[in-house]
Parts: sequence; structure tokens; C-alpha cells
Amino acid sequence: MTLDVRYGRSFIHDLMNLEASAYSRVYHFVFVEFKDVNNIKDLPELKALGSSAIFYRFTLENHLIGIEVTGQIVKFVRILPKPHL
Repeated sequence: MTLDVRYGRSFIHDLMNLEASAYSRVYHFVFVEFKDVNNIKDLPELKALGSSAIFYRFTLENHLIGIEVTGQIVKFVRILPKPHL
């Protein structure tokens, strides 16, 4: 299955504001490793946002990454620090 991957302006802004080590890890996952993901459900700790059928978040180290999934289109929306509970 081939996914059409897109990146929101807020995602790029969040990425540019990460510290160097986090930037490197997130960049590598999103732009290199993600193309090898066969199924969205394989993403780490993937959870739907509320009752939404198109908005999800997954965890990458200490960050939550928000995505919008519409058919074969995956749009990276936000990168937020994982809250400390």
C-alpha cells in the first residue's frame, strides 16, 4: 500500500523548534523510516483523538506526533512534548 504523505505548516514549525537531538530523531523517523510503515496501526502507541475517525496521535520518544489520515493520505499535523504524568 502506497501512502501519500503530507506535512502541515504547524508540523514543520514544530519540527524546526525542537532541540537538536529531538529534531534529528523525529526528522529521521518522519522522512526516512515512515516510508517503510506498511500499516498505520504499526505506529508506536497509536491512538485516535477522541471519537475522531481521521485524527490520531502516536508517540516517538518524548513527543506526541499528531496525524490526519484520510484514505491513503497521511498528513503530519503537530509535534508536541509528551506530558509528564
